[in-house]
Amino acid sequence: MVRSAVILNYMGKILVIIGIAQISVVLCAIIYSENEVIKLLISALITIMTGFMLSKTFAHNHSINYREGFAIVTLGWIAASLFGTLPFIVSGHIPSFADAFFETVSGFTTTGASILTDVEALPKSLLFWRSLTQWLGGMGIMALFIAIIVGLGARANQIFRAEVPGPISNKISPRVRDTARALWLTYVVMSAVLFLLLWAFGMNIFDSLCHTFSTMATGGFSTKNQSIGYYSSPYIQWTITLFMFLAGVNFALHYLIYKKKTLSQYWQDKEFKLYSLIIIVASIIAFFGVLHISGGEEKARAAVFQVISIMTTTGYATADFDIWAPMGKGILLVLMFAGACAGSTSGGIKVGRYLIMLQRAKIELQQMVHPRAIMPLRVGDRVINDALVINVLQFFFIYIFIVLVSTLIMSIMGLDYVSGLTAVLSCIGNIGPGFGLVGPTNNYGFLSDTAKYLLSLLMLLGRLEIYPFLILFIPQYWKE
Repeated sequence: MVRSAVILNYMGKILVIIGIAQISVVLCAIIYSENEVIKLLISALITIMTGFMLSKTFAHNHSINYREGFAIVTLGWIAASLFGTLPFIVSGHIPSFADAFFETVSGFTTTGASILTDVEALPKSLLFWRSLTQWLGGMGIMALFIAIIVGLGARANQIFRAEVPGPISNKISPRVRDTARALWLTYVVMSAVLFLLLWAFGMNIFDSLCHTFSTMATGGFSTKNQSIGYYSSPYIQWTITLFMFLAGVNFALHYLIYKKKTLSQYWQDKEFKLYSLIIIVASIIAFFGVLHISGGEEKARAAVFQVISIMTTTGYATADFDIWAPMGKGILLVLMFAGACAGSTSGGIKVGRYLIMLQRAKIELQQMVHPRAIMPLRVGDRVINDALVINVLQFFFIYIFIVLVSTLIMSIMGLDYVSGLTAVLSCIGNIGPGFGLVGPTNNYGFLSDTAKYLLSLLMLLGRLEIYPFLILFIPQYWKE
């Protein structure tokens, strides 16, 4: 049985965390002497007080079950997105709720799709909030919740399992709280290193911080209308390329390498090797699709940057890839179906799932030759059971089905096929830009409110990897 009081209590605690995060936006407004200070303070206080009242009104000390874990995660993300709109709405810079909700969901889910036609017109405090939502959502709001809330005990496991449902386990320690803390520590340390590098290579402190948040989260929000293309420095672009790549790797693997003090663990990981191979091959193909750049290094930089940006679902751009040759655009479209590694901050289907499907296909072919052979499916040292293989295949089918149905709906709303398909792929894959009307030099602001709500739903589905969201709509889920 799902107890609503338990869910509301945890939602309240989550809102308190979001409200505290909004206080940092107030501090940013104070530092830059902006007129929005009082309005932003009001939005933060509304969020904190609502969260405090929910957590106190529905206080409890009971364990939570697996079903409640799903509800807490899904409804917690929705609540964070709803209250995350307040800085935009209360300040008056994005007065439309549909627009503010789209922008906020895009932030927390690390999608990076935007309704803004002029990003640079926003005050720095709201630019900071956009980037901060991505950084918080990157490693997971619930993982942060588990890491900092004392006394969860075994209850943390239900929440962690619901937010991180990928095909490959991310557990570093038998204690889920220790795992969440280790992942967030790795995330914070890597963020600090990236911030210092961007600052050293010429970005100002504010832009360095905002782009650090967006890069490590594979989010893609920028403080500039031209995205990373605004910065002509090869050092800045290559640095962001490297950290997008690293953010697309399983953070549990990063932590393991830190503990063992050896890089060899990377090459022993099959998912990492396939991830790297895809990027290398795709970059070579994309290189020959970049026709508007003649310089060798600049051309290679543009190709590698955009391939990694799409593969990791970051969504940054250094140029308008919508004008690339068909070969270059084609490989980027294929990568929109991919995603990076399980356990990373990226969205999409994930390389780990493709690895399992490829291994399963390989075994099927081998068993056609040797019908009596027993061939366990392995990913590294781990034997993958049939239940997990079925889960992966089901996820892939549901993902593609949602893409097809959503593309049809977008076409009914008037979008051409290319714009509709890539808008859907970009939102459910948490990528950001697509092609055509939603290309890297355009935005999503022209869409109807209905389309924005649909795409916002797809962002949440993609970030939560479908199951935790859809399960709430099964009637039996709510019954005892």
